[in-house]
Amino acid sequence: MNWIAWTILLFLIADFLLRLVADRLNLIALSDEIPESFTGIFEPEKYRQSQNYLRANTRFGQIAAAVDLLVLVVFWFGGGFAFVDDWTRSFGWGPLPTGLAYIGILAGLKALVDQPFSLYATFVIEQRFGFNKTSLGTWIKDRFKALFLAMLIGIPLLAGVLAFFQYAGASAWLWCWGLVTLFMIVVQFIAPAWIMPLFNRFDPLEEGELKDAIMACARTINFPLDDIYVMDGSKRSSKSNAFFTGFGRHRRIVLFDTLIARHTTDELVAVLAHEMGHYQMQHILKMMALSILQTGMLLFLMSLVINTPALVEAFYVQQPSVYAGLVFFGLLYAPVDFFLGMIIHHVSRRHEFAADHFAATTIGTIRPMVDALKKLSVHNLSNLSPHPLYVFLNYSHPPVLQRIAALEELGAEDPAAVNLPA
Repeated sequence: MNWIAWTILLFLIADFLLRLVADRLNLIALSDEIPESFTGIFEPEKYRQSQNYLRANTRFGQIAAAVDLLVLVVFWFGGGFAFVDDWTRSFGWGPLPTGLAYIGILAGLKALVDQPFSLYATFVIEQRFGFNKTSLGTWIKDRFKALFLAMLIGIPLLAGVLAFFQYAGASAWLWCWGLVTLFMIVVQFIAPAWIMPLFNRFDPLEEGELKDAIMACARTINFPLDDIYVMDGSKRSSKSNAFFTGFGRHRRIVLFDTLIARHTTDELVAVLAHEMGHYQMQHILKMMALSILQTGMLLFLMSLVINTPALVEAFYVQQPSVYAGLVFFGLLYAPVDFFLGMIIHHVSRRHEFAADHFAATTIGTIRPMVDALKKLSVHNLSNLSPHPLYVFLNYSHPPVLQRIAALEELGAEDPAAVNLPA
């Protein structure tokens, strides 16, 4: 083993152990007492159910992570990467088709390991706690659709990256950065109209009180909104959500049908005002810019080591290649990605606080947003008391109690901006 192999192995083990510690602390942080702000909203039995849901997901996640690490290490030190490389080279193809075959086979093997865990999570854990609404047939269809999209979109993108690193010399990473950036932007435009409808139905919100209230809210902030869509989320899960996606005329604000069924008009307007806030404050563009910068850093660093013999030797592969270097660099880059991920999570949590503030000041009261957050937490069996380390590592949204506290502080300190109900 060379220094690259030791670096990767030690980080994989350290990351696994750190997440075990965070999981343990998260479970210890559970409290039998229902937080005061949820008294009368989170019934004792439902609250216990939310804690059992967290325990079940935590145990399952630990088993899945342990198996994933064990399979990788056994495959690695058992010569699996070298065997697949020798096999794909034996086809006698050129570097690009050989690289696509090599990465495709590894991705297929990874999917075979992951699918049983996905199946168990959906049809055992989610089923046990009343969330799963999908059938086995729909689950299988979703996997084939995802595979089709991965081949349709992913293969040309991967081929472009391999070709640039194979033939473009020192400037390859810049060409790749431009290609990947273009891909990310194009996907933002086509996903709402072409990709997402492959998995769910999106119907325009019917005329009526709710649509009138949402459109009136949009007009008060000069938000260009042509339509609101309702997604048949209940086809797969009873969980609720809302989101904003796309740009320009392909922009969509989407409400889950389960969300509409459980919330009042005022609460739904508050949720949509939150999503509009993300757009008005350019959070989507900012996060995309961060992602583009992160991609550029990854590609630049990869250009420095992708053809280094020591990189492929760390995985017992005899002949250096662009495609093998790309795969192995992904593992070497993991520590950098870990810390960048923490930064992105932090920025995302700040954006959520800002969008909550925007929603409250837009509609003139904190109450509908607070009530919506509480109902979402109860229906989705959210953990009300996550440990700070677990939040730091995993949460893209602030814990719900922190969001509610920030809203209540806004109502108390800025009565001119927020008119609290009597």
